[in-house]
Amino acid sequence: MPYIDLNSDVGESFGNWTMGDDAAVFHHVSSANVACGFHAGDPTTIARTCRDAVAAGVTIGAHVGYRDLAGFGRRFVDCSPTELADDVVYQLGALEGLARVAGSQIKYVKPHGALYNTIVHHEAHAQAVVDAVHSYNPDLPLLLLPGAVALRKAEERGLRTVREAFADRAYNPDGTLVSRREPGSVLHDNAVIVENMVRLATEGKIVARDGSVLDVQADSICVHGDTPGAVAMAGAVREGLEAAGVTVRSFV
Repeated sequence: MPYIDLNSDVGESFGNWTMGDDAAVFHHVSSANVACGFHAGDPTTIARTCRDAVAAGVTIGAHVGYRDLAGFGRRFVDCSPTELADDVVYQLGALEGLARVAGSQIKYVKPHGALYNTIVHHEAHAQAVVDAVHSYNPDLPLLLLPGAVALRKAEERGLRTVREAFADRAYNPDGTLVSRREPGSVLHDNAVIVENMVRLATEGKIVARDGSVLDVQADSICVHGDTPGAVAMAGAVREGLEAAGVTVRSFV
């Protein structure tokens, strides 16, 4: 029976600013990309998210990003590779401490937002992320977009890589994600989303926004926790996958 991981970005609330319903999302996903405080999340929020993930039996991963709290990590930061690598290690250490107190540990790393998309093509920042993860723990898998420069560099460095697809995002014909600045970049029709993700899991294909069909091999599907209706979307995707004979389980 085929299987695939279902992940969600969580722990992104900050103080009185609430993002998503993490505890509800945990009923449907197998992996949690937990914010580490640089793009979102405060210590209390992150700690609570880790406890909830442990209680739900969900795998904890580090959702590292640019140091851009005001921009939710969705803006490129032109920092040096050394500074970026240090920032990534700092975030890993912060989340590791909170995860350990909750009775778990970091099991993988997924870059967030602008950092995720930048290291699809930015050689220096891609290398910095790979170097940071390898120096912190070379056994941590790195969750990345298929075709990313960072994916190639991670494999060259000996890191395990996990290819990811997105349930709630539109794709360009070249396999990259449509910029959030463009209309239609975020998908909301659960029927269409479920159809797309079942096709991905069973056939390895995704339909781009121009109607072209892309070959995409992915081991994990992301539903963004801050997308409106994320809980219902995650539930619909999981139900659709399981109805098609696909088991949802963590890749670690």
